[in-house]
Amino acid sequence: MAEGPPRILVMAGSDSGGGAGVQGDIKTITALGGYAATALTAITVQNTLGVSAVETLAPGLIAAQARAVLQDLGADAIKTGMLGDAAGAGAVAEILEAWPDIPAVIDPVQLAKGGHVLLDAAGLDILRRRLIPRARLLTPNIPEAEVLTGQTIASLDDRRRAGEALLSAGAAAVLIKGGHAPGDRVVDLLITPRGETLFEAERVVSRHTHGTGCALASACAVGLARGRALEQAVAEAWAYVAEAIRRAPGLGAGAGPLAHAWPGLLK
Repeated sequence: MAEGPPRILVMAGSDSGGGAGVQGDIKTITALGGYAATALTAITVQNTLGVSAVETLAPGLIAAQARAVLQDLGADAIKTGMLGDAAGAGAVAEILEAWPDIPAVIDPVQLAKGGHVLLDAAGLDILRRRLIPRARLLTPNIPEAEVLTGQTIASLDDRRRAGEALLSAGAAAVLIKGGHAPGDRVVDLLITPRGETLFEAERVVSRHTHGTGCALASACAVGLARGRALEQAVAEAWAYVAEAIRRAPGLGAGAGPLAHAWPGLLK
């Protein structure tokens, strides 16, 4: 890793509401002491009430943004989010394949929190075939893991089976997030070829959870870029996101954003 702050290239969509997407990623990375650069894949019109429009960017422009960053600033990790469509997914895959030594955290975003579809079937196919095999860490929630594996996930053992399937698909490690599962406790499962680690805590009851997946993946990318062991990187990211939910500023009438900058309040 180069001297200075850990450098993270984010390849994802824009969130005009600022809670998720590249805006949320930049906030998370900055709060954790990293340097964020971006390659936009799409522009969304959204706020805490949902997504009302999406405009995808040309694949050549997506790849050109990433190359401009990597050839000059460099990166210690790449984090991907919303891919937009098959063309966007292909552009992101092209970059990951051209820079295979940079660890990639793949957040397989498919649906917005309000249910808006953010990746078409052809894009999903590219995600499976070309992005998952480049994942140092894959971070699906339960619905995303179900789509990626074709399995129904109703229990922790189901998550284990889905995680094993995603490892077999080429991911180096899989973090299946448990926030969609019912219950008073949230359990996330990290599974690698070496075994598994559970991250468990009381559920923070809040409607202000927009961008949690983006923040978690970006925080993991910062940890990996610092050279942290995978389990430590995930544990630190998990603690960061939990506190960001607890300190959420209460903005908006729907699913509100996190308090991404909360570590700065402790200084």
